[in-house]
Amino acid sequence: MHKVDLQEKIASEAGISKAAAGRAIESILGNITKSLKKGESVSLVGFGTFKISNRSARVGRNPRTGEQIKIKASKSPRFSAGKGLKDAVN
Repeated sequence: MHKVDLQEKIASEAGISKAAAGRAIESILGNITKSLKKGESVSLVGFGTFKISNRSARVGRNPRTGEQIKIKASKSPRFSAGKGLKDAVN
């Protein structure tokens, strides 16, 4: 399912316009992103938790040349599914 498909589903199930559903989706995603940028986690009970994971600097290899390269530290977003989502999928 793509964002447009989700937008259409939300619009039909909630009885709102596609434009309003699109704004709602953008607002949700924007606020999750802002919270993660601040280092906060976002927990949706029964669905899951979005959080930031820190990856330390490390040495890797260039697969073409075999040469060692330094990979700098970074932050990576993570999602952990909640019990309700896990149960619904299984």
